[in-house]
Amino acid sequence: MSNAGPVLVIKLGALGDFVQALGAFHAIRKNHEQARLVLLTTKPYLPIAEASGYFDAIRSDGRPEWWQWNAQRALHAWLRDLTPTRVYDLQTSARSSGYYRLFGPSRPEWSGIAPGCSHPHDNPERNDMHTIERQREQLATTGIMEVPSPDLDWLDADTTRFQLPQRYVLLAAGGAAHRPEKRWPAFAQLATALAARALTPVLLGTAAERNVTNAIHETCPAAIDLTGQTSLMEIAGLARRAAGAVGNDTGPMHLIAATGCPSVVLYSHASDPALCAQRGPDVRIIRKPSLYELSTEEVEAQLTLR
Repeated sequence: MSNAGPVLVIKLGALGDFVQALGAFHAIRKNHEQARLVLLTTKPYLPIAEASGYFDAIRSDGRPEWWQWNAQRALHAWLRDLTPTRVYDLQTSARSSGYYRLFGPSRPEWSGIAPGCSHPHDNPERNDMHTIERQREQLATTGIMEVPSPDLDWLDADTTRFQLPQRYVLLAAGGAAHRPEKRWPAFAQLATALAARALTPVLLGTAAERNVTNAIHETCPAAIDLTGQTSLMEIAGLARRAAGAVGNDTGPMHLIAATGCPSVVLYSHASDPALCAQRGPDVRIIRKPSLYELSTEEVEAQLTLR
């Protein structure tokens, strides 16, 4: 492959998928050390991408809405003008595959699932693979045979502004509001049990999850509620200093687990850990047909604290 043009990586989201692509980013960077490496992503993941140091340039408007005509035209013009030598489409969606057609007859080498691309990942069972294994197999079609776990020491942030006690446990009790079956209903009881062990529960969540964290805090006033106050990089920083973490199958738990924080992640029938389980040095997965069947004692028994 010629080194004349830049190499483009496409990864738009979501959070868990972006975190699980960090190893692929690292491998692509190592295999294109002399190339200008460009990332197309979305705004929430810009801080992580910048902190990684893997990319020479980042564009963060990779998913304009259908009605944002000007934004779509600007993005399409940017892609064509970029004239990449190779594209690694790690999003492998209908949208990202559609970008392949924008290049017309001068299409770059393309790793993904776009029809007619030069390096297709055409395993018919690709959707039954865990995200990380699927990306490794996709990259192997381009000659990148090793995708080791990357050094994530850079995935950190100063968290002194929160003035937390020395021993705390992160609780990620939220999740998509339209998927209530993915939310364990006993986080308040767990918070109370942790507080009784002189472990301060620290509640994480977005503003949209405030009803969940408020209910926990009402039951356990000893908990510290950081709902809506943390950036993604600060969540990583908090995880590096936490005694442990418990959460539902949510994006923040991918970030927390990746830092090495001892983590327990709770799954119901609504998602399959074989396809998307959080990965890290110390991750325990508990799965029940319904999270209403999961006791506080079972969760505590799986939580290894440092």
